[in-house]
Amino acid sequence: MRKIIYLTALIAFTSFSFVTTAQTADEILAKHQDAMGGAENWSKVKSLVQQTKFTVQGIEIQSKASILVGKALRTEMEIMGNKMIQVIEGDNGWWIRPQMMGGSGEPEDMPSEMVKISKNQEAVGSLLLNAKMEGHKIDLVNKEKLDGADVFVFQVTKKNGDTGQVYVSASTYLILKVMAKVNMAGQIVDSEMRFSNYKKLEGLNFPFSIETASPMGGGMMQIDTTSIEINPTLDASIFAKPTKK
Repeated sequence: MRKIIYLTALIAFTSFSFVTTAQTADEILAKHQDAMGGAENWSKVKSLVQQTKFTVQGIEIQSKASILVGKALRTEMEIMGNKMIQVIEGDNGWWIRPQMMGGSGEPEDMPSEMVKISKNQEAVGSLLLNAKMEGHKIDLVNKEKLDGADVFVFQVTKKNGDTGQVYVSASTYLILKVMAKVNMAGQIVDSEMRFSNYKKLEGLNFPFSIETASPMGGGMMQIDTTSIEINPTLDASIFAKPTKK
């Protein structure tokens, strides 16, 4: 009986090894890049404006992100008539939070941890390919099932030691899920995001639906993109920190 169990395990391991090595990490990443629209097309994107909406505890929230690719990000959210603004430019950030969200309603410097978490949003396109271009370590570690479908699992190890897992569809080569550990006010929090409803705009693939944990607890929250504008003209002044009133 032990020999049968051993043989079964050996066959399973051998078959699994064949599957995972049938395609190398570089081959999968190349197909992923093609599925996203190609490196050349993404390199032409210099600015982007994205409108989204989501619901938290029955309250619908509208959000607008204005991005100067690789340089600056401005996010505006309307919550029960109150506007929250967050801006990241380089290694610095500022925000305006209404009193209902623990702020003063005046421009304030953003905590360095928040800047660190938000900074990668200055990039557009695939976070996996962006990580590769930034020189972070990317390893193909597994092939498994996600919601019944085959996915390739990559581990991304950043230069600062942060790690995350990226799940790439074995059929479409698009990212379906990202898991990471995020430092929030000194506490390590597990983060999960699921991507779906991909649509092509000007030959580029965008996930129009993102599912993530609700900041209020009680399960997952879906964020839906309502519009994307590629290469709009953005006034640099919208990223400048205003003076207090």
